[in-house]
Amino acid sequence: MQQVVDPEQSIDSFEIGGKKLRSRLLTGTGKFSSHEIVPQVIEASGTQVVTMALRRVDWKDPQENILNYIPEGITLLPNTSGARTAEDAIRIARLAKAAGCGNWIKVEVIQDQRYLLPDNPETLIATEKLVKEGFVVLPYMNPDLGTAKRLESAGAAAVMPLGAPIGSNRGLQTRELIRILIEEISVPIIVDAGIGRPSEAAEALEMGAAAVLVNTAIATANQPVDMARAFRLAVEAGRAAYLAGLGARREQAEASSPLTGFLREE
Repeated sequence: MQQVVDPEQSIDSFEIGGKKLRSRLLTGTGKFSSHEIVPQVIEASGTQVVTMALRRVDWKDPQENILNYIPEGITLLPNTSGARTAEDAIRIARLAKAAGCGNWIKVEVIQDQRYLLPDNPETLIATEKLVKEGFVVLPYMNPDLGTAKRLESAGAAAVMPLGAPIGSNRGLQTRELIRILIEEISVPIIVDAGIGRPSEAAEALEMGAAAVLVNTAIATANQPVDMARAFRLAVEAGRAAYLAGLGARREQAEASSPLTGFLREE
């Protein structure tokens, strides 16, 4: 008899920087109408990792300090938002660590101010240096296989390709390139930027992505807490589908219940 595994009892975790994570949904803290809603969103999403911009850590004003709204037990993932060069990103990472945000860092290096596309060469330079300094580096990048392999060789703990431009909610516009990264890169692939609907997050997990990072789609929803819960369920469903093994796609129809032998054939 085939053993049936109770999903509630199974542990399907993945690892980043030596830390095992159960939740495959990472969330952000920007664009919310109020900091007060952030703890509710974190709880509803089930996330274990939350990203935040260092410029939103305001030690002079507790009301504006985003760290005061992030529950205990959550892993902080400061990002280098605002960096235009590798040196900018390195400096921000060091400041975040000195501020008590830990040694995880999401490297963002963006020179293009119209589409906000990441600068892969500068991202690689920053990753190489920060890894040597002991940071757990998660670089945000254009989904290019050559760069992804170099980031992996440099010691990146994960690779974070964009699905679409930041904040666009346009979904997985780069899905085929992301699929290649999933097949060729051994560190976790975390799809970041552009995911606008829970169904798109589910698709990323169905493809085999280790996780997704979602901010704008949750923060700009009419009901952010409910949307966070929807993304949590979508990610869980997408991962379950991936583990179950998706059926092959076919060019032609194939009857689910063939009629051969049932009706008289002419």
